[in-house]
Amino acid sequence: MFKFFSKNNKENLDKGLEKSKNNFFTKLGKAVVGKSTVDEEVLDELEEILITSDVGVNTTIKIIDRIEARVAKDKYINAQELDKILKEEIATLLEENHFKDQEDFALPEGIKPYIMLVVGVNGVGKTTTIGKLAAQFKNRGKKVILGAADTFRAAAVDQLKLWGERAGVKVVSHGMNTDPASVAFDAVKEGVNSGADLVIIDTAGRLHNKVNLMNELTKIKRVIQKFREDAPHEVLLVLDGSTGQNAANQAKEFTRATEVTSLAITKLDGTAKGGVVLGISDEFKIPVKYIGVGEKIDDLQIFNKFEFIDSFFNKSK
Repeated sequence: MFKFFSKNNKENLDKGLEKSKNNFFTKLGKAVVGKSTVDEEVLDELEEILITSDVGVNTTIKIIDRIEARVAKDKYINAQELDKILKEEIATLLEENHFKDQEDFALPEGIKPYIMLVVGVNGVGKTTTIGKLAAQFKNRGKKVILGAADTFRAAAVDQLKLWGERAGVKVVSHGMNTDPASVAFDAVKEGVNSGADLVIIDTAGRLHNKVNLMNELTKIKRVIQKFREDAPHEVLLVLDGSTGQNAANQAKEFTRATEVTSLAITKLDGTAKGGVVLGISDEFKIPVKYIGVGEKIDDLQIFNKFEFIDSFFNKSK
């Protein structure tokens, strides 16, 4: 069974971030070549590197301010040590957000079934993420029910059914072009009646009309609260990390449309835009719970900020 940050898992994380870190350190190396100290020119270059690595403007400014403070305090900082300083300051910045990293695919005690709504625009890997989550929790002995409430997207229902078969979990579905709230209602009903530990509900990703999205999610919440007044217990927003700042923009839009309580960032293995995880983690004050660094089921990993930073700054390869 998959273990939290097992050797294999850490290797997958290192490999998944390879494009991002190679791109980053190539640029950083050029910025400090011939430099003996971290001067204003190096800091200007670093600012540009962070922004073009999709760390985001606000987070970049915070990082640069911290490094400037260190340079002012210690006049003899070697330019070749800049990556070490960066690693330390980014780790400190993320630690200050006070989000406790999840330690495994675990559910809170005393909530059964735990009801999770999953939101995100089409194409970000939302349904795939749900399937991988179902498999991870099932492998840990949890009974999982999936609700196919993304009923307007072609093949979304069939895709979730396929993942249900693969993971060995039940999928509640009414087919295409049916009422999403009705599907959610029946999924939660099935979860309650069958003693499920977790109900995950896939929802439509129609961000182009926030009013419809908000109304639809409000209706889903209202009907499932007939079974659990405190439901949903989590609203997970899935973002495509390969889209860089577009993912950050989607996070802004979704957090305006509904209450998002956690984030999953996918497709980090095929992109040089892994810095977006750092920016989103810092900017939105919503915990990043999961990251996707490959196609396999165990390539959906728990996000641990220190493991992520360690992999990002690991230049051993």
